[in-house]
Amino acid sequence: MSLTVKHINKWFGQFQAIKDLSMEVQEGAIFGFLGANGAGKTTTMRMILDILRPDSGSITWNGRDVRELPRRNLGYLPEERGLYPRRVLEEQLLFMAEIKGVRRADAARRLPAWFERLGLLEWRRRKVNELSKGMQQKAQLIATLLHDPEVLILDEPMSGLDPVGADVVGAVLLEMRREGKTVVLSSHQMETVERLCDRVALINGGQKVLDGAVSEVKARYGKNTVALAFEGDGAFIETLPGVAKVTGAGQYLEVRLKEGADPQLLLQEASQRLRLRRFEIVEPSLHDIVVETVTSHDKEAA
Repeated sequence: MSLTVKHINKWFGQFQAIKDLSMEVQEGAIFGFLGANGAGKTTTMRMILDILRPDSGSITWNGRDVRELPRRNLGYLPEERGLYPRRVLEEQLLFMAEIKGVRRADAARRLPAWFERLGLLEWRRRKVNELSKGMQQKAQLIATLLHDPEVLILDEPMSGLDPVGADVVGAVLLEMRREGKTVVLSSHQMETVERLCDRVALINGGQKVLDGAVSEVKARYGKNTVALAFEGDGAFIETLPGVAKVTGAGQYLEVRLKEGADPQLLLQEASQRLRLRRFEIVEPSLHDIVVETVTSHDKEAA
């Protein structure tokens, strides 16, 4: 039981946006679809939704072509704002549920709980243009969920949200997974992806360059990163032999070591020149893995 993308290609004139892309999203999982702006994420999502169609290849849900699925089986949260700014929020969400096949009475019964959960109850009779960017994002999420779809396609679902709002939306997505919903989300916030997603795929220039379970992807890049917290001036660390890359700022750094480098040598040098509060060998962050993979792929393509 899965959403399966097999060898899809998409051209826009002479430009090939998607190149032989395959991936599989298991039912009841949260799947992180990653890539830089222009990598092809939104194009792929729109093909999954049958807004666009691939020039070759196939997209199926549990073996059935997505073109044959009822629209109400899918929920789409676009990156762009998709609400009518001068319409009252409550009326608009009821209307959007109706056009997806939900009886108005049923939608009206479900809506108050969503308003309450996402902090919009007091704003339900306001026009959309009176809401903040974060409130509008939460309203769009309600529109995506109100008709109870099986598959959720979410393009930057945390856009415009403050940390509290992001935690609330993250909790909603985890609940959707517990209910057996399948979630495909794109995000530039790698911490969010690590926290929520079971598996990820990274595309660059329309091609898949990385995929797998989050834990597997991180393990694949080895445990050659050291987290350092200290008192003092750590500027010298990036000049030490065996250090490949330093990220972070101030008195917290993540140090990527060269292959074969001994972290004990770093510990010895750092402890002589700094007051250490933390020295821990950790897996590289998903952020660093994505940056390194995209950079390497771009160099190969050039």
